[in-house]
Amino acid sequence: MEMTLQLVIDCADPQRLVSFWAEALGYVPEPPPGGHSTWREYWADMGVPEEELPAGAGETPESIIDPVGQGPRVWFQQVPEPKVTKNRVHLDLKVGGGRDAPLAVRAQRVTAMVERLTKAGATVLRIMDEADMEHYAVVLQDPEGNEFCVV
Repeated sequence: MEMTLQLVIDCADPQRLVSFWAEALGYVPEPPPGGHSTWREYWADMGVPEEELPAGAGETPESIIDPVGQGPRVWFQQVPEPKVTKNRVHLDLKVGGGRDAPLAVRAQRVTAMVERLTKAGATVLRIMDEADMEHYAVVLQDPEGNEFCVV
């Protein structure tokens, strides 16, 4: 049996996170399947009752996909409760080049990505600059407070 992986992120505003994470990951909003004009129309054709869909759900894409088809689909599921504690799972955006790249080069690459993501709505939480360990990373939050790292 074949298995695929989908990452689901609970959130209050799927469209805001679609925009942010598409930029962060180089993904694109996932178009509705089979000639449907919206995901809501698709879900209605599948028989999902209207009362199960929050207002506005599916009018614009709530998921993103890797345009080259290698990474997992990411679905931003609207939930009523806010995020209240630290993530137990987080993403690492590995842009530095790993230990084969000099620390200064890794730091420059990480810093460039962090600047791009803060312009898109991320907030820097802390910089992990441990020269004695040859490590440089930045911990950020997306626009809804989900933590992730740029390494």
